[in-house]
This record gives sequence, structure tokens and C-alpha cells, in this order.
Amino acid sequence: MIGSLRGTVLDRDGVELLVEVAGVGYRVQTTPSTVTSLGDAGDEVFLWVHHHLREDAQTLFGFGTRDERNVFETLIGTHGVGPALGLAILSVHTPSALRLALATDDVGALCLVPGVGKKTATRLLVELKSRLADGHVDLTEVGPTGASAAHPSPHADVREALAGLGYGGEEVASVLKTLPTEGDSSDLLRHALQQLATAG
Repeated sequence: MIGSLRGTVLDRDGVELLVEVAGVGYRVQTTPSTVTSLGDAGDEVFLWVHHHLREDAQTLFGFGTRDERNVFETLIGTHGVGPALGLAILSVHTPSALRLALATDDVGALCLVPGVGKKTATRLLVELKSRLADGHVDLTEVGPTGASAAHPSPHADVREALAGLGYGGEEVASVLKTLPTEGDSSDLLRHALQQLATAG
């Protein structure tokens, strides 16, 4: 089983990297944020790898940090979550943002993932929390939140406000990734609107 790769980027095609290691090119599926953070063709890279085996295929999934790989493996170990959905979730949420969404029962945050509706998001929330309880992912890294469904996180407030202003799910997800994990809802919303105005 391949657990990591260190080599040279030969090519990038969307979210697929071709990484050459000792003369062998490995095709690696990853997230948009990982692709952009690694550099260009010719750059040396290091990836934490999940080697996914099926009867008809072998696929390598690459991540910039071990934490991302661990969360990905936790996701695909959850009922109904395959590698494509696991990668989609990590394309929208960083591991810390995902932990925060789970800690605060933020179903709406999971609904930002393409193809995930409220019913699926609610089920994922319950099942992923039980996986967290088993210690697969350390919820304590999120820090004290004290939040609950009755007291949504500032990020949830910002997401609802942006949705109410007509911004699409992808725009909202993209700007939420740039916001600090803590802060006042109104300050975070102001920052988000500035980011969206600059991007537009």
C-alpha cells in the first residue's frame, strides 16, 4: 500500500496530479486547494496518500497534510460515503471547518457540498459524530465552542446571510474558507462581502 509520495509534478489536469517518483509517474486525485498549494509542473512535492483498492481499479488520493488524509479515511469509512463524496467534502471544508460544523450541529455547512441535501447532511452529521467519538478524528483540536443547534456558529450566521443575499453555494463555501474560525458574526459577514466584491 502506498502511504506517501515525494517527487516531481509532471502535469496537472484539474484535480489530478501526475507525480514522478524514481522514474515512475503516479496519477493522484486531490482537492482544488491541494492542487493550487503544491506549485507548478517541475516543482518537487510531498503528498500523504490514501491507496484505494477496488476489484476493478486502484486509485491514489493525495493530501497536503496527514490530518486531511486521516479525515478522508474517516469519511470513506462512514456508511454511504465513497471516495468521490469524501473528496467533495474536503474540497468544500478543511478538516478544522468540518470538525467545527460537527461540533455545532451545523447541517447547513454540510449542505454546501455539491450533491448533499439536508437529509444526507443530517445522517452524515450523526454518523460522523459517532466516528469522532471513537477517536478517529480529534474533536478537541477545534477548541471550546459551547455551541449547539440552538446557538449556531458565526460561520453558520454568515452562510445564512449570504444565501439570503442570493449568493450561490460554491461562492459561499469558497469565501467561508477564508474567514477566521472565530469572531463576531457581523465582522465576519463584512469581511465575506468584501472578499466577494473583490472576486466579482
